Amino acid sequence: MSHAPDPSPYDALLLLSFGGPEGPDDVVPFLVNVTKGRGIPKERLKEVGQHYFLFGGKSPINDQNRALLDALRKDFAEHGVDLPVYWGNRNWAPYLTDVLREMVTDGHRRILVLTTSAYTSYSGCRQYRENLADALAALEAEGLELPRVDKLRQYFNHPGFVRPMIDGVLKSLSELPEDVRDGAHLAFTTHSIPDASANTSGPVEGHGDGGAYVREHLDVARLIADAVREETGVDRPWQLVYQSRSGAPHIPWLEPDICDHLEEQHGKGVPAVVMVPIGFVSDHMEVLYDLDTEATAKAAELGLPVARSATVGADPRFAAAVRDLLLERAAKERGAAVTPCALGALGASHDLCPVGCCPARAPRPAAAGVDSPYA
Repeated sequence: MSHAPDPSPYDALLLLSFGGPEGPDDVVPFLVNVTKGRGIPKERLKEVGQHYFLFGGKSPINDQNRALLDALRKDFAEHGVDLPVYWGNRNWAPYLTDVLREMVTDGHRRILVLTTSAYTSYSGCRQYRENLADALAALEAEGLELPRVDKLRQYFNHPGFVRPMIDGVLKSLSELPEDVRDGAHLAFTTHSIPDASANTSGPVEGHGDGGAYVREHLDVARLIADAVREETGVDRPWQLVYQSRSGAPHIPWLEPDICDHLEEQHGKGVPAVVMVPIGFVSDHMEVLYDLDTEATAKAAELGLPVARSATVGADPRFAAAVRDLLLERAAKERGAAVTPCALGALGASHDLCPVGCCPARAPRPAAAGVDSPYA
């Protein structure tokens, strides 16, 4: 007789994401939350919010998280994983602190967290850990019994995350005109971050020259490019490029920008480009605007055929990967010997962030790491 998968000692999973406005009246308050402490005037935030107003003032990210939440619950139920799944956001309702309070009130004491960020960086990992510490501090101040909170490892190279992106590239190539398909260039895109943040991403021993952030993206891009070559028989050129820069012009950020890259490739005579947003879990606003709107308009201006491949989203294979990661971590917590599932050259990421990993801009407590004040 087969045994049901064992998620113990965990008694709940929390899907933790960025959040986004649900309508025009939410845009500026949402951006106030995102930029809290930076002193940005509301008039400037209204200008920044134009990207959202172009899409009716609503970000797609909350609906995408609802779809992922449904996919996780469905996968867990089909595979006998008896674990409730909650959802909370960093910057918009349902807010993290409110959801964590609900989980505690529901009796949960060992919580595992999945963040909607696959790669290692301050904003993609450490900042979520800081948000968890803030939420736990708020519950502690209310006199509630605090749960033990752990975070799933970064999953950039898990097959359930990589394979859907490979299929997305193959589909996009098939949609290009046949006469440009074999010569198409693959532009793997991710969020640009300051050079200084990239260089200090990951454990201290790997700091410098892009840090873990760039290494991880390059490894995933290589995995996808190699798989596409094997399955199409065509060796296509590729490059890691960046999008969505938002910092001051005098601060160096990772380059090249996707629009500059399209111009460069057009100048070299490249017949077509497939934009592959490997840095994003779902088709949220930065994908819809920066790629589907801005970069696509640039390509049209150049007369350069482009296609944009799909993100992973709520793909059932990604939901299965989350289940695999959950059961892997649970087995480790029970003291079992586990071989983590990971593709590429870098191996599985760490379970507990070490001291100095993706350091904060200013010292702040962070949960779910070696230096957590909430062990």
